[in-house]
Amino acid sequence: MQADLLNSAHRTRTAHLLQQHAPLVHCMTNDVVQTFTANVLLALGASPAMVIDAGEAAQFSAIASALLVNVGTLTQPRAQAMRAAVDAANRAGTPWTLDPVAVGALSLRSEFCRELVHLHPAAIRGNASEIMALAGASSGGRGVDSTDTAAAALPAAQWLARESGAVVAVSGEVDYITDGQQTLAVHGGSPLMTRVVGTGCALSAVVAACCALPGERLHNVAAACAMMKHAGAQAAEGRGPGSFIPAFVDALHAQHMEVNA
Repeated sequence: MQADLLNSAHRTRTAHLLQQHAPLVHCMTNDVVQTFTANVLLALGASPAMVIDAGEAAQFSAIASALLVNVGTLTQPRAQAMRAAVDAANRAGTPWTLDPVAVGALSLRSEFCRELVHLHPAAIRGNASEIMALAGASSGGRGVDSTDTAAAALPAAQWLARESGAVVAVSGEVDYITDGQQTLAVHGGSPLMTRVVGTGCALSAVVAACCALPGERLHNVAAACAMMKHAGAQAAEGRGPGSFIPAFVDALHAQHMEVNA
């Protein structure tokens, strides 16, 4: 397995670009994580918006800087709204990111996400089991939890990146980010990030925001992973799950403020 470590300078550069461009991120995300996702984006200098009605979603994705499609609480009407938003985003040239939550475990979301893969996402971000299932490989996912390692999912991620044209990010103890040719690895984070709801979904929103930034998309997506892992490691020091979330948002905000120092 060949993977290069992300240079820490890319994280700093991307934090600066988020502050400079303040991308407006249209988050069609699951009901469980909306507030946390919005706060994470705000802490980094991006602007969140949650627009879910099919008609409004198509209008808004055309004027947003980026679109996130997260299928965590998918319904048939929500799938129609997401498809309308993706179609409008593609017509407008708005980059969009797919988070295939629990794909492989349930049929509606699995079929829907496999359809979306062919509609030119800028990025796909999921855990190892989700990425393997989306690529058609055998996986051991248990709902939103992965029972596979990110390293085991890397061949599937590389294949998926080549097939879809997306940058694919596999989250785990080590994150792997690939465009099908080059692969970057991001270390860090904390086990506490898996003991609270929403860090993965929020990461997908940060990935979406970073897809709207200038520069090489592979490095921008990897920097999104690095910013989240860096904040997670800082926030976990001496804390439990209850105090982790506010400390995590504070740590993200500190990265945002560092670029002014």
